[in-house]
Amino acid sequence: MPDAADVWVDGLTIGRVLQQTVDRFPDQDAVVFPQLGIKQSWSGFQSAVDAVARGLMALGIKPGDHVAVWATNVPQWITLQFATARMGAVLVTINPAYRPFELQYVLQQSDAVALFLIDRFKTSNYFEMLSSMLPELRARVDAGITVDETAPPLVSETFPKLRQVITMLDAAMSSAEPRAELAGAHTWDQMLTAGEPVSNNLLEQYAAQLEPSDPINIQYTSGTTGFPKAAMLSHRNLLMNAYYIGQCQQLSDQDRICIPVPFYHCFGCVLGTLAAAVYGAAMIVPSAFFDAHATLAAIEQEQATAIYGVPTMFIAELEDASIEQRDLSSLRTGIMAGSPCPIEVMRKVIGRMGASEMTIAYGQTEASPVVTQTRTDDPLELRVETVGRAIPQVEIKIVEPATGAELSDNEQGELCSRGHVVMLGYYNNPEATREAIDDEGWLHSGDLAIRLPNGYFKITGRIKDMVIRGGENIYPREIEEFLFTHPSIEQSAVVGVPDPKYGEELCAWVKCKSDCALSEQELQDFCRANLAHFKVPRYVRFVDEFPQTVTGKIQKFKIRETMISELGLQEPPTA
Repeated sequence: MPDAADVWVDGLTIGRVLQQTVDRFPDQDAVVFPQLGIKQSWSGFQSAVDAVARGLMALGIKPGDHVAVWATNVPQWITLQFATARMGAVLVTINPAYRPFELQYVLQQSDAVALFLIDRFKTSNYFEMLSSMLPELRARVDAGITVDETAPPLVSETFPKLRQVITMLDAAMSSAEPRAELAGAHTWDQMLTAGEPVSNNLLEQYAAQLEPSDPINIQYTSGTTGFPKAAMLSHRNLLMNAYYIGQCQQLSDQDRICIPVPFYHCFGCVLGTLAAAVYGAAMIVPSAFFDAHATLAAIEQEQATAIYGVPTMFIAELEDASIEQRDLSSLRTGIMAGSPCPIEVMRKVIGRMGASEMTIAYGQTEASPVVTQTRTDDPLELRVETVGRAIPQVEIKIVEPATGAELSDNEQGELCSRGHVVMLGYYNNPEATREAIDDEGWLHSGDLAIRLPNGYFKITGRIKDMVIRGGENIYPREIEEFLFTHPSIEQSAVVGVPDPKYGEELCAWVKCKSDCALSEQELQDFCRANLAHFKVPRYVRFVDEFPQTVTGKIQKFKIRETMISELGLQEPPTA
């Protein structure tokens, strides 16, 4: 691993990194969308980025302004990401699964001056949802304001900072269904046309103002435990993370990274697109949202050398009917993150998919996101039983949650990190920032972990996930890992639910393998034979799917809410 002095991205902005990569690899593949027939070289990608940057400037967007994007993995997303970074606007990424109430919260909380959106995602019609909150768009049409580059800025009572809405529609985005333009909004092509008269000299003046420490991205926490907060991340935060996670995979300009994870999340837009830009690797985007079949097809067709995903994605790929006929021999490495990896899944990813140098990463949005990662030559046991060791220039300590006292090896406590990974803070939320980052600069993860004597870390649970049953502290992660050892169980999630006698009882949601069956009694007997009595789930539900974020993280708070409602339970009174 290189010394700090050799980290060439340190001290640069994202725009400057892109320029250096273009200078080194102008004709090599940068962006590939196999389903859309799109393939751009690094020089062609930079031209597209600069055109969008000038379009943003033509719309009156300036360095420091917040620009929101509400879209799936479409080509324009990547171009917009680098264009905002090029001219200094802060990209606010919005979960494609958000509904109107959540969208309204993000647009208001982030102070976004512009919103880019696609027309729909699965059953969600984005245009209808936005129109229901922005009647001013319809009013512009009624007033005779035409949709072109001369249209005056939007004025909205609901979103006083929002001045522009741009639909990410152009001929490159194919769809089986006809699309309707959003009345009163700009289109992508109109924005590009508006930017044509803007000079490159002015763009360079904007870029020259930027510093590596400037905020350039606002990422909203995934919402697995409640309402999201807005983590502010700088050029340096993101570039250092992209550099080091690439080093852990031994990436180079000869690599081709398959990115089926969503761009709105750090996994897609830092470990994916930015890491590719740092190393000159190609970004291969299989589909607008995760599709196992499309992912396998993209790996084979484009000879991908790296593949990203959470364990549920890899499980879906391994179970896809086409995998036996696929030539996946090009795969070498990649990143699995987001949740614990069952050892059998890792074995199949290495054996069947050929990713013999697959790495495991751990982190959080507030940490840009990765703080620990395994290396390509680590033994299989370390890549499954741990989340690796700290990436360079990052300190990690384990502390006692109640007192903050630092703990020794093999003692369970909260994992804290310090260094280039730590966010600038939560936007417009100083109180939450103080709770997350202490006076000495340590970012508190809320995750329970153990540091092994070899410097590797094991994540053992969430502090807030801990269940207290009759005075016994129970960590759901332990029970979930045990349940996975049952040959009929594919996945499980364990939560605590209110109980008048014990305070809390355990509830397990279990998904069985497709060819297996299991009864509640059999599962509980299996637990009783191997676990202390207080760790045996009182409630068991067999399910076909779990409530999840777009990145595949199980939303346990939704499971808990569902069970409380179904069982007619009541929360215990608070003191």
